[in-house]
Amino acid sequence: MTSLATRAIRASISRKSANLPGQSMSRTVTTRATSHTLNTGAKIPALGFGTFQDSESQEETVSRALQKGMRLIDTARVYNVEEQVGKGVKKSGIPREDIFLGTKLWCNDYHPEDVERAVDDSLRDLDTPYVDLLLMHYPCTFKRGSERFPRDGEGRMLHGDTTYVDTWKAMERLITTGKVKAIGVSNFSKSEIETLIRESSTVPAVHQMEVHPYLQQKEFNRWLRSKGIHVVQFSPLGNMNDFYRQTGWSKEIAHMMRVIDQPVLKEIGKKYGKSPVQVVLSWGINSGRSVIPKSVVDWQVDQNLEADFELEAEDMARVATLDAKARFNDPSMDYEWRLYSDLEGIDGTVRGRTH
Repeated sequence: MTSLATRAIRASISRKSANLPGQSMSRTVTTRATSHTLNTGAKIPALGFGTFQDSESQEETVSRALQKGMRLIDTARVYNVEEQVGKGVKKSGIPREDIFLGTKLWCNDYHPEDVERAVDDSLRDLDTPYVDLLLMHYPCTFKRGSERFPRDGEGRMLHGDTTYVDTWKAMERLITTGKVKAIGVSNFSKSEIETLIRESSTVPAVHQMEVHPYLQQKEFNRWLRSKGIHVVQFSPLGNMNDFYRQTGWSKEIAHMMRVIDQPVLKEIGKKYGKSPVQVVLSWGINSGRSVIPKSVVDWQVDQNLEADFELEAEDMARVATLDAKARFNDPSMDYEWRLYSDLEGIDGTVRGRTH
């Protein structure tokens, strides 16, 4: 994207290597504006802005993030922030065509007859004629209707009568309308994606999934890349978000040391004159993925924008040693669906309500 490639933050900064005792070694760190090409031919920025939570702040923060140089905005129907995100996009003054805007279809709108209406609802609230990416939020179908989390008398989730394949085929048809430029999935297992590929004519453009140094999913990432499916990392900073410690299905592992407190990340950060947060985001970008950290704090957004820089192979290898196969996002027992069934990190799943 030309506007990204020329943004003001692109500059070379000379840093002193602070973690090499007795050496005075100058290191040049260039802030880049990396983008990736989807299997549709469209470009998606490697660094984006997540909008989960903080609904009252999203209009201002989305606007400021775009003005500062962000061009990838990720949201979802179930976040209840689409209206605020849409206002932020308009307020920013950045042309719509320069922004990659994605949202997610929620599980109670998976019936094929509901999909286009649900997308129209999102487009109305986002105040845009199209989204660049529409994702299926989870593979589990909830009972259709107005309730986002439909439950029986005992509080157990009620499933719908259709499958994610039915939903996917309805999403495929939307591409021809111009309302959706690309379609993808989120929180799917390998076998569920294989089913989509086998039973439809569209390979997902994107799989948005939990990836961070504690949950690297190396084999799954390699497989997705081999299929031409681009990965967008949600929770790229792992258990930094308190949501994973407070939700009803919080796992014990969510209380382990925060990713950004790992000494090795602090050491790598000193080498480049960067923070541990920036190192973690850079690791994701250098791995060929997009990252969508969330923040409503100005200085944090500024730091995130400067996280697209090259990490040397030796430092990528050091981050790789942190893999603990620790999956923090796992509402399987609440959703009555064994999510991530053939993936790493499904041990210790807890029953509890999301909402």
